[in-house]
Amino acid sequence: MVGQARRSLFTAVVLLLLLCASMVLAATMGYMQVPAADVLHVVLARITGSAQHVDPVMTAVVADVRLPRILAAVLVGGVLAVCGTVFQAILLNPLADPYTLGISSGAAFGASLVIVLQVFGLSLPSAFSVPLFAFAGSVATLFAVLGLAAGDRRLSSTSLILSGVIVAAILSAAIGFLKFLADEQVGIIIFWLMGSLSGVSWQNILLLTPVALLGLAVCLLYGRELNIMATGERAAATLGVNTVRLRWILLVTCSLMTAICVSVSGIIGFVGLIVPHLLRHLVGPDNRLLIGLSFLGGGLLLLFADTLTRAVLPSEVPIGVLTALIGGPFFCIIFKKRQQDGTAGL
Repeated sequence: MVGQARRSLFTAVVLLLLLCASMVLAATMGYMQVPAADVLHVVLARITGSAQHVDPVMTAVVADVRLPRILAAVLVGGVLAVCGTVFQAILLNPLADPYTLGISSGAAFGASLVIVLQVFGLSLPSAFSVPLFAFAGSVATLFAVLGLAAGDRRLSSTSLILSGVIVAAILSAAIGFLKFLADEQVGIIIFWLMGSLSGVSWQNILLLTPVALLGLAVCLLYGRELNIMATGERAAATLGVNTVRLRWILLVTCSLMTAICVSVSGIIGFVGLIVPHLLRHLVGPDNRLLIGLSFLGGGLLLLFADTLTRAVLPSEVPIGVLTALIGGPFFCIIFKKRQQDGTAGL
């Protein structure tokens, strides 16, 4: 236990230092190269309200364009990784992530519906309507999945995953129909479905920050119960853990967290699959430690991916495509390993 705690502390310190350094480095990169010292001056000026002798154009680029996107990448990546950790613990399946229950499809349907309504002449402000409808679609999908799985009073892993697959398949067909109706605006829907942080503003950060912090606090609060739940439902019940109630609380919390992220960034997959799996090999399966570390690791991974597509590649690739290219082979590796272990079933 002492060795594991030291290893976890070391991992947390390394991840935190890497995350801070990566945030500063990401702010220096882009079409306009900004020295790291000037980035720190801009940040200090915004925090203290003092006047710093920095080029106003450089200040606008760093403070109003790059910093919101960097913070959004950290928050969205961290939330998705935490939700992946919790979903895997609840479903006792390392192949689970925030999109297993079809939440992404619900958000995609909501956002696509707004775009189609605008094509037909309904005047809605995109800055508010797309996130709002995406959030509403995610929440509706969550309750549809839970309602479909409610026939199984234990809310088993198999019932939840199959319910998610069924609802996601229906929504996928509905999104295809909306694409057909969108006509010339179909490109906007497709780009949103691929995920992007290019339009993030400080308003989005004000929405993401409290959701991320409160959701993280709730998940950490139930870390011990998740550990007990991993021993099996009978053993957990013997130790006084109400597994059904625990599943409901954490499913609702993590699904709402995911919905907020998707409403801001679009669909970004596989972050919740990759990060918890890697950290579980480094620090062990203790969810009390894994949840917090996953937030740091998820933020670091998505920040790396976003900086790569924003400042390194010749043209900006939707970040959801990039994470899928990274996560797809990773998913296959995990699945093949489970096949070899004889645990590939749900």
